[in-house]
Amino acid sequence: MTGRRSLQDQVVVVTGAARGVGELLARKLAARGARIALVGLEPEGLRKVGEALPTDSAHWHADVTDHTAMAKVAREVRERFGSVDTVVANAGVATGGLFADSDETSWRRVIEVNLLGSAITARAFLPALIESRGYLLQIASLAAITPAPMMTAYCASKSGVEAFAHSLRAEVGYQGVRVGVGYLSWTDTDMVRGADEDEVMRELRGRLPWPANRTYPLGPAVDRIVAGIERRSFHVYGQWWLRGMQPVRGYLPGIIGRVGQREMRHFAPRLAAAGGGRGLVGAGGAADEKERANR
Repeated sequence: MTGRRSLQDQVVVVTGAARGVGELLARKLAARGARIALVGLEPEGLRKVGEALPTDSAHWHADVTDHTAMAKVAREVRERFGSVDTVVANAGVATGGLFADSDETSWRRVIEVNLLGSAITARAFLPALIESRGYLLQIASLAAITPAPMMTAYCASKSGVEAFAHSLRAEVGYQGVRVGVGYLSWTDTDMVRGADEDEVMRELRGRLPWPANRTYPLGPAVDRIVAGIERRSFHVYGQWWLRGMQPVRGYLPGIIGRVGQREMRHFAPRLAAAGGGRGLVGAGGAADEKERANR
């Protein structure tokens, strides 16, 4: 960890910036003087976010899974602002339910957006970050630290981006680029509220041990992310207790495996009655599905 750096006039790219973590992060970074490039699938939402920022900003409508589109965004951001100092790969979607009953398209889309989209974002902006000796922050999740039933796609994608970020850090560190991973537990966003609309998912989460069984306010989590960006930290924890999960993470798959089997046996009759085929959750998931339907 290094000392805090001023964000005044720094150029920060935030993907998934129309709502949730991305929106509030853009606002808090701008309040510290950063110039913001907003990227996402909801142009009207991005426009409204940009208009509310107190500093110079611009927005780009793009799918992070599109190599060509993201390369174009990276080029235009550089032309618009002159440089890129920080990139926050935040765009993400989720789906829930049993893997055996899952909707194949939605399951695959979680992997595409969360994992491949993050890698595509990094590939597009890496030349600019090397030039500025900048910082890439990959937003991961508690799901990268510990597995969970009914979240196979999300856990796989977030474990993947964590490993990707660690590998990339080793590759580009000698060029002055720092790569960090941000971890968040259940945080009050459209995605989490959308997941809670599923009765079984909501009850299953409520049966998790404290402190993983509660939803945390968005503001303090984003404040921690901002502080991590100022420090260009290798690890950023949206909730204080997540740091303590790292030393014991090797034991968690076994524990979750045993406890999860018991819980799934408990919920099996209701899951069978509900059927499968769940789509992406929350307003962000709906926006992603609408975007693909309109192509």
